[in-house]
Amino acid sequence: MSNQEMQPIHVVGGGLAGSEAAWQIARLGVPVMLHEMRPIRGTDAHQTDGLAELVCSNSFRSDDVENNAVGLLHEEMRRADSLILQCGDRHKVPAGGALAVDREAFSEAVGAALADHPLVTVERGEIEGLPPETWDSTIIATGPLTSPALAEAIRDLTGEKSLAFFDAIAPIVYKDSIDFSKAWYQSRYDKGDGADYINCPLDKAGYEAFIEALLAADTALAKEWEGTPYFDGCLPIEVMAERGPETLRFGPMKPVGLTNPHSGEDAYAVVQLRQDNKLGTLYNMVGFQTKLKHGAQVEIFRAIPGLENARFARLGGLHRNTFLNSPTLLDPTLRLKAAPRLRFAGQITGVEGYVESAAIGLLAGRFAAAERLGQEPSMPPRTTAFGALIDHITGGAHAETFQPMNVNFGLFPPLEGRKMRKRERRPAMARRALDDLAGWLGQNRAAAE
Repeated sequence: MSNQEMQPIHVVGGGLAGSEAAWQIARLGVPVMLHEMRPIRGTDAHQTDGLAELVCSNSFRSDDVENNAVGLLHEEMRRADSLILQCGDRHKVPAGGALAVDREAFSEAVGAALADHPLVTVERGEIEGLPPETWDSTIIATGPLTSPALAEAIRDLTGEKSLAFFDAIAPIVYKDSIDFSKAWYQSRYDKGDGADYINCPLDKAGYEAFIEALLAADTALAKEWEGTPYFDGCLPIEVMAERGPETLRFGPMKPVGLTNPHSGEDAYAVVQLRQDNKLGTLYNMVGFQTKLKHGAQVEIFRAIPGLENARFARLGGLHRNTFLNSPTLLDPTLRLKAAPRLRFAGQITGVEGYVESAAIGLLAGRFAAAERLGQEPSMPPRTTAFGALIDHITGGAHAETFQPMNVNFGLFPPLEGRKMRKRERRPAMARRALDDLAGWLGQNRAAAE
């Protein structure tokens, strides 16, 4: 059967996971229809109608292949021809040892690549309720902002409530409004290029006044969301401050590895800003996700040395994130047990983070394309970041306590054989992962030929 005669696979949701899934399906020779409801229906967090729009941050986190599990996941995705990593690498901005990207250029590149592919069709409009029965293979990658009608239909189909937690967004500052007589460029411990972050110092009195202002400020929490928990990896700064006055100073505001060139002294606490676009005109406040009302944000953040005259391209905000109890509801190839024609991908499966979401989209796309081609989906080895992540969400985690999870080396099977020091263990696990990945990718290529 030619690809012109083949029924398309439908992908619902044009975020990172949906875009990656569509790319993987098309590159395997299967037609795909990518459905994105924006701009027909907007969301509480998106600002554009672009595919793969980055909402909370522009960072894909560490790019260290040997010592960080997300860096290893980056490399596995690169080797699996990930569109998200291709575009991320092409439009990266300085961020020390992390991979951060120019948001707008990244989104435009993803959209252009999919629009140019002859097997990809992008359709705009909301899918209200479950996809039609005639769609015999559908990937739902609607992420944390699944439309109410679709979310309700999924709940009815599974017989379980989808869980929810809050996700917060950090403010973005115009660089030319930062006072560099007080702020300075430096990466912590001079990593990366040594000057990938802008640092704004606080002394002890300034830090204590900042914490006091955070705790006293008005927040913008919608009443219908009350009782919904936060995800620990993206806590609002005022929630962190509530956990103790030193929490921020040992978290996003830690001063270690930095020396103020204006004074030659170490600061008591530091606010770091990371480049948000390739032009270097926008910087986001690292770790400063917040639910504060906009007026309170401007007042409190302008009290930070160097930001007294800050102009904000975007202030922080809050949106609700939803996910399935995947260990109970999904099979190992991400199909919904109650309706196998439906697969899920991205944050809705219970992974957390842009990279993890895109990785699950990559796998869902490959699984769906293999089925359409009459092949048995091939599971990645558990020793890889791909395999460790998908195994965790589809059965490795306890369903009773399942919560969103970033990729980490704790999800990988332990190394067998000789004992080794802790600093040797992670590089060894990374080498094992990439060796096993090569075998899996080779098998998939052979099956496709």
